[in-house]
Amino acid sequence: MGDDLHDRIARSFANQTMIQTLGATLVSAEPGCVVIEAPVGRAFLQQMGHAHAGFVFALGDATAGHAALSVVAPEVKVVTAEMKINYLAPADGDRLRATGRVIRPGRRLIVVTAEVHALKDGTESLTALLQGSIVPIAP
Repeated sequence: MGDDLHDRIARSFANQTMIQTLGATLVSAEPGCVVIEAPVGRAFLQQMGHAHAGFVFALGDATAGHAALSVVAPEVKVVTAEMKINYLAPADGDRLRATGRVIRPGRRLIVVTAEVHALKDGTESLTALLQGSIVPIAP
């Protein structure tokens, strides 16, 4: 299931033009856990030079959604129902790494979390925590 799962997540990831615009790459995909990274380009900075909160949220949401996708049947799609974010520190880094995890894989709602870390000079700092609900959409 490992390679098939990774391929399925990679296909979904490739179809998301918004996340592609961010320059994001799929790092890993396992059942219930997905990691995505993106460079912090000049176009995604806020006024103080840190990654914009919207960029942080978009990356975290996409990662949590793909984690949910990793626990449903191959023909099922998913969509975010709601997502909350706590910004813990400025996203000061060259890259962001988001790790999405499934907390509860329900039939009607999948509860997910994501951690977003800023990577800079060989260190990483936790910048945001997301928690939300994902709805499985059967064909």
